[in-house]
Amino acid sequence: MKTHNILNIEQFKTNVENNSRLLGIDPGSKNIGLAICDENKKVATPLKVIRKTKFEILLKEINEIINENSVKGIVIGNPLNMDSSFGKSSQSALDFAKNLSKNITIPIVMWDERLSSEGSFKITQHLNTNVTNRVKKLDKNAAAFILQGAIDYLSN
Repeated sequence: MKTHNILNIEQFKTNVENNSRLLGIDPGSKNIGLAICDENKKVATPLKVIRKTKFEILLKEINEIINENSVKGIVIGNPLNMDSSFGKSSQSALDFAKNLSKNITIPIVMWDERLSSEGSFKITQHLNTNVTNRVKKLDKNAAAFILQGAIDYLSN
């Protein structure tokens, strides 16, 4: 099965409807962070964290979110190395995107997520939450950080 729906950001921009929601995904080794944006693509909001188990279970949950929220595109974090090269984590994220694209027909884009976890952790320092809560919500906050970067780019 081919993966025609993994696009570069410019193709993604022309293939996603103007007034539509996007799903942001931070694919980690243990957890998958999810975030969603509003229909105007202005604000990304942390949604949930899914524990990484079987791909079929994850796919079912993602499909439910897509259908319940009329999601028209997916932004997947791509953890490139600091020198922009592909490492083990980046290859894992790309493999995840390819597997997802075989089962989901909406457009998918890989978005550079370097320092997204660190950035989202630092932002939450100012929200009067303890470290345990910040760590617990890190994956979905990182997904929102990734998605916000992509929607900010798409709006220009």
